Amino acid sequence: MLDSYAVIGNPIAHSKSPLIHTAFAQQTNQALQYGAIWAPLDGFRKVVESFRQQGGKGLNVTVPFKLEAYQLATRLTGRASIAQAVNTLKFENDEILGDNTDGAGLVRDIECNLGISIADKRVLLMGAGGAARGVILPLLQQKPALLAIANRTAQKAQALQQQFSAHGDIAAGSFIHFSGTRFDLIINATSASLHDALPELPIDIFAHATLAYDMMYSHEPTRFLQFAQKNGARHMADGIGMLVEQAAESFFLWRSIRPQTKPVIAQLKSLI
Repeated sequence: MLDSYAVIGNPIAHSKSPLIHTAFAQQTNQALQYGAIWAPLDGFRKVVESFRQQGGKGLNVTVPFKLEAYQLATRLTGRASIAQAVNTLKFENDEILGDNTDGAGLVRDIECNLGISIADKRVLLMGAGGAARGVILPLLQQKPALLAIANRTAQKAQALQQQFSAHGDIAAGSFIHFSGTRFDLIINATSASLHDALPELPIDIFAHATLAYDMMYSHEPTRFLQFAQKNGARHMADGIGMLVEQAAESFFLWRSIRPQTKPVIAQLKSLI
């Protein structure tokens, strides 16, 4: 039998993770199968346990289960422990290892694939959920001039500010709080684009932006990216590169082999 892996989320039909990991497996001659699993909002733990009991080796975890995955893990990598959110589970004997590869994937996509250095840049991170948690430490490690966290509910952004304060200087507030502030890089880590919605953003924050980056992706530019372009951002990017790069980190955790990402990113972009 082939080793079994999957991505779990709600919704999940849009996920390109099966295509990505199948491409990685072919490229590296790894014998595995990879699927997509929909879980009810109140049934994540039960679905994970069922997959595990059937011999599943690992899961990628997407919206909205990254905090639940963190709670389910019996052991955590350092970056997952600090993020308090998990996007990758590895099942080995009785252990459930939780990791978070989101931040590594985001940084690699911005710096290596897009060629934009984060060091000394003024960065706005939108959102305070599991997706945001996973990227704060890796962003801080690139030594930006400013990292600001904005959220519809300011208290949630301020809670993340306190959680990560030992790792760097962070500003926090509501979306409107940062009106008039100059940013070089604006990252949308909210789930708004999943629902074709737009966070309540001040128009002026994009005036000096080198890059507007949406962690979500679709065949058309998301409303966030359209809004950013209309209001002054010079470059736009969706989350395809991040998706492939974080998947490569997961693949390495599971199989101890690192696949090449650029051909898979190109393949994915040609299909969307």
